[in-house]
Amino acid sequence: MPRAEVGTPKYLANKMKSKGLQRLRWYCQVCEKQCRDENGFKCHAQSEAHLRQMLVVGENAGRHIADFSSQFQHDFVQLLSRRYNTKRVRINQVYQEFIQDKNHLHMNATRWVTLTEFAKHLGRSGIARVDETEKGWFIAWIDSSPKALAKQEASIKKDRATRDDEQRERTLIAEQIERAKLDKKASGEESASPPVEEGLKREEGAEKVVLSLSAKPVATSDTTAKVALTGLKLTAIKPGANPLKVNPLKRPNVFKSAAPAKSESSEGGGGNDRKRPAPMSAAERLIMEEQERKRRRMDRESVV
Repeated sequence: MPRAEVGTPKYLANKMKSKGLQRLRWYCQVCEKQCRDENGFKCHAQSEAHLRQMLVVGENAGRHIADFSSQFQHDFVQLLSRRYNTKRVRINQVYQEFIQDKNHLHMNATRWVTLTEFAKHLGRSGIARVDETEKGWFIAWIDSSPKALAKQEASIKKDRATRDDEQRERTLIAEQIERAKLDKKASGEESASPPVEEGLKREEGAEKVVLSLSAKPVATSDTTAKVALTGLKLTAIKPGANPLKVNPLKRPNVFKSAAPAKSESSEGGGGNDRKRPAPMSAAERLIMEEQERKRRRMDRESVV
């Protein structure tokens, strides 16, 4: 029975029926035809077109199988590298994504009967790292491009240099330790345990530290002698007064001292109208002498 022409209702019906994935055992890779059931595949195998195509393949079956196998491996590895890169993933998951394309190359046309054999072949060829676990076979693509190899080689060199530096430092430290032990042994010092840190200890015979907040006594003798040399009078400190608030060097008021003297002279002298001059203090005497010297100097300058 000839095929339905494109665009006819029969062609559209066949397309709708063949939508989605079909059974792998009912697919003919030589003719690239997918049958929907066992009867359809049997009829296709007995058709003249299929028999003629099988005669062509039978002349060199090994070459055709090798071509199908290499094409299947190329497409599978390409999907693995682009989709997952070097990530470790289940091989069945990659295969499920691979067969979602209806026009993919089916495994029944290759040299591998099962997916496990194909995974082992990839591991032996060095294309991917394969390991078997309780959850199934896992696969990870090995990037063998020149750029990736150069990057990997640079990383290996860096790690080796780091390890060499660490080994060199450890060797140097070990040599220093050995040299220190030899020097210590030569000097006659015995290796002792490190001293134990002890806290602060108070000696029994140590003097006690006493803090006093009271005011220091005023040195009357020394202060009196100094004041006598300078000609100043000290102010007497009252018994109940605070010694810190009293200024012993405070000068007495001249006018207050002159007033009692005047009253005494008026009472004791009776009718004597002559007034006695009040005694001058040392500071006043110095002021008077300084004024006299200034007056004399001004007179000399005016004469000149």
